[in-house]
Amino acid sequence: MQYFDATGRRKNAVARVRLTQGTGKRIANGRTMKKYLSRETLEMLVEQPLEIVGLTDKIDIKVNVCGGGLSGQAGAIRHGISRALIKYDEELRSILKKRGFLTRDPRMVERKKAGQPKARKRFQFSKR
Repeated sequence: MQYFDATGRRKNAVARVRLTQGTGKRIANGRTMKKYLSRETLEMLVEQPLEIVGLTDKIDIKVNVCGGGLSGQAGAIRHGISRALIKYDEELRSILKKRGFLTRDPRMVERKKAGQPKARKRFQFSKR
């Protein structure tokens, strides 16, 4: 059986995606995508690349995802699916690129600075 692997990332989440030809099964970390993501909006986010190229019922997806929160993981899965679809068919690249699915979202949580309560918060200034 032929498969197409890709890695998707967003914030601190990393998703390893494997596409195979099939009937439209979606598995994330051993659970169905619906159970794993638990929010309808996140499910829609993950399905976007497949809906645009019209392969929703023709491809099975198996994902291992870790790191970050649920929203970041959903974004990482979408990025991974988009990258795997290009390996599946190179002609889909222009469609996915136009929608921005191939761009890795680089925004990360800013680190906490030493001697301060949070990343940007400072202690109250006192003149005297």
